[in-house]
Amino acid sequence: MITAGYGAWTSPIDAASLVGNSNGLHWQHGLLDGDVAYWSQALAAEGGRTTIFRREPNQAATEITPGRYVRNSVNEYGGGEWTVAGGVVVYSDWPSGDLRAIAGEDSLLLSGQDNAIRYGCLSYYPAQRLVLGVREDHTGSGEPVQSIFALDIARLEVTTVAAGADFYAYPTLGDDGLVAWMEWDHPNMPWDSTRIMAAEFGERPAARLVSTGGAESAVYPAWRGQTLVYLSDADGYWGFRAWSPDSEAPPLPLLPPDSPAAAHDFCGPIWSIDAVPYSLFGDSIGCSWFDGGCSKLGVLHGGELRQLPSAAVAATIFGHGERCVAMLGYADRPPELVILDWLTGETTLLAADGEAIDPGYVSTAVPLDWEGDNGQVHAWYYPPKNPKFAAPPGDLPPAIVLSHGGPTANSGPEYRESYQFWTTRGFAIVDVNYSGSTGYGRAYRERLRGAWGIADVRDCADAAKALVARGLADPRRIAIKGASAGGYTTLQALVTSDVFAAGVSSYGVGDLEALANDTHKFESRYLDGLVAPYPAERQTWIDRSPVHNLGRLSCPMLILQGSEDAIVPPQQAYDMAAAVRANGLEAELVVFEGEGHGFRKAENIIAATQATQEFLQRLFVT
Repeated sequence: MITAGYGAWTSPIDAASLVGNSNGLHWQHGLLDGDVAYWSQALAAEGGRTTIFRREPNQAATEITPGRYVRNSVNEYGGGEWTVAGGVVVYSDWPSGDLRAIAGEDSLLLSGQDNAIRYGCLSYYPAQRLVLGVREDHTGSGEPVQSIFALDIARLEVTTVAAGADFYAYPTLGDDGLVAWMEWDHPNMPWDSTRIMAAEFGERPAARLVSTGGAESAVYPAWRGQTLVYLSDADGYWGFRAWSPDSEAPPLPLLPPDSPAAAHDFCGPIWSIDAVPYSLFGDSIGCSWFDGGCSKLGVLHGGELRQLPSAAVAATIFGHGERCVAMLGYADRPPELVILDWLTGETTLLAADGEAIDPGYVSTAVPLDWEGDNGQVHAWYYPPKNPKFAAPPGDLPPAIVLSHGGPTANSGPEYRESYQFWTTRGFAIVDVNYSGSTGYGRAYRERLRGAWGIADVRDCADAAKALVARGLADPRRIAIKGASAGGYTTLQALVTSDVFAAGVSSYGVGDLEALANDTHKFESRYLDGLVAPYPAERQTWIDRSPVHNLGRLSCPMLILQGSEDAIVPPQQAYDMAAAVRANGLEAELVVFEGEGHGFRKAENIIAATQATQEFLQRLFVT
């Protein structure tokens, strides 16, 4: 055992292994077509190119889209960029925007628009030879226009199913010819207020409102025979409801309101329009739900929820049937893409997202909760761990407080090698599900309404204070780190508190007003709810912008940014760095050419990690 100060330990995980030890399955999805499994992977070694793999039972996996980049940018975040049914794969090609199909040995061009038209949230119906999805038209001069489209792949004819709302998602065709979808309008986000609609299939049919259309997030519709199933938070949590078009009765909850299981979220927020996160079969629903920040797996049938025995602490479900594809995360090893049997709970491994490291090095998450100004706040604590090192008596570790993105997102306790990168070096990690995070019901999400830059910052600062109070971190060596909206929380925490000794922001927001004037449609009105209506309360936006409030900043920061970011434009990073330097403080700025909102290329992921390591170890390790 080697005695060395926390933060100075030698780790078996280097920056390159974060790429080399990952198969790019995170954020990807899979589908089961009969007995044949399909899934996508992002290949960091090929510039982040996403491609589709196919595997028949007892056969090796084969890539079916070699040389193609399977991706779309609907709402900029994309999602639902491919689907499969009846042996036909339909996908969106990047950057052309072409909609293509693979049928046996044939590759077909279904629609080519030179990326002026974007297609996502795709589903295919073999009996009708019909593709349904979301179409986003960028040919005009104003905001892009969304609609629900139907493509007849035999005639290559496109018709419009629904139009007129600001946003659309999840079109689904029922056995009786009814099509349903979800839609919403500015200034709402899909976790604020949405509508479930249904109509006879055809060109621009008259639609019926299924959900309340009020202060309810109604999401993820799917047909079960002639009954429409969807998730609604009208009772405070995203729970299942069912609606029959032949009945005058309103949609009914599928769990009794007084059931303990009803007080759980059965889905997370819609940022990308990927597959519906539950599996329908017979009168049952295979599903996952949040419980204490962890995901549980089970089957809902007849108003009762039966939990499946599973070591998974995070789960994402794709497709329908008694067997489906699921991405399962574990506390102590990399996540796995599996075929999940809902009747038995058994899983068949398709691919693991990397190789497990020696268990002696693995730091697993411990719940860290405390009472905040608005009630209990939740976080996950990862202690330093390395079997070859011990710290000197009385030494306390440096700590990194993580502020997740969104801000309407969630951090679970699943294994992330990027966290082990730090804990094996002797750093502590605390991953904060600050006020506004999902997984704890609508009321917890709405703590952030009008309070972004206040409630989230307070919770992250309190997380650092909780570590210190419990003797888990050195109060002089605490950094805050976040990306996107988490980058904003990071920057705002640095200029409004004195808890942190350093900050690392990746493509974070420094100027709220500039963001409102220069961001994409999906989030262009998001801050009306998070901050205040704009421009009526413009001063509030200025007061909450880190770039305008550097007077209390007293520590160095590292800013990482992609040059082609359409969500948080690069000018934000340049302006923030310039303003910090003008105040005589240290601001390192690294801009990665060709990267957008998030880094996809292996060399840039490695470089960003190395820059962060050098920055924090220079400050915190003597």
